[in-house]
Amino acid sequence: MQRISLTVISRSAGLLLLVGVLLVIGGGVAWTSHIDNMVPTINYDKSCAEGSVNGGTVCQTDNSTVSYYMTSSGSLALESDDKQDVQQVLANQYAPTDLTVNYDSTPTYSGSGETDIIYQEGDVPGANTGRTWCNDASLAPKYICDQQYVRIEAGGAYTPGLTCHETGHAVGLVHGPDSYPAVALNHPDIGCMKKPTPVNEGLGGNQISNINNLY
Repeated sequence: MQRISLTVISRSAGLLLLVGVLLVIGGGVAWTSHIDNMVPTINYDKSCAEGSVNGGTVCQTDNSTVSYYMTSSGSLALESDDKQDVQQVLANQYAPTDLTVNYDSTPTYSGSGETDIIYQEGDVPGANTGRTWCNDASLAPKYICDQQYVRIEAGGAYTPGLTCHETGHAVGLVHGPDSYPAVALNHPDIGCMKKPTPVNEGLGGNQISNINNLY
């Protein structure tokens, strides 16, 4: 007996439409549900606001072309192995989606054409080892950020899984309890958006679907 299930998603006028399609081969029934963890969701509908390493809102990036820079000098510079983690995660997890990912060796921090994601290595307040925040919120549409910062602590915290997790926030992915339907922080279908994040966790099909449906 073979069971195949498919979920089709459509966003229209800010509403999430979920359509379950069930295919049954050889008898039996099997469903799979789609978890919407791309901002805005029914459980997380916040306007994008500028934040800091102390916290902020989860925002979408401003378009499907994502440029990024890895801080290379000063107290927030990434070590070589951490740079490798970022490059591999962007290439292996995000570039295969409908996002177009480019490294920006000469980052822009103001005006038009800002570099979308700036990666740093340094202290993060509280119990978190990683943080993503918006540095330049767009006035319209209200969920968009022009430039975001990702900071992950040193001492082995810069893992592929956590890099995937914080980058997920930078393109608009939220945690399980903020998803619709709300799920646990460690739900198996939310990939690297689990908290805490397994060391080598990737996006997973659910998050790829969310990214592709938006961008």
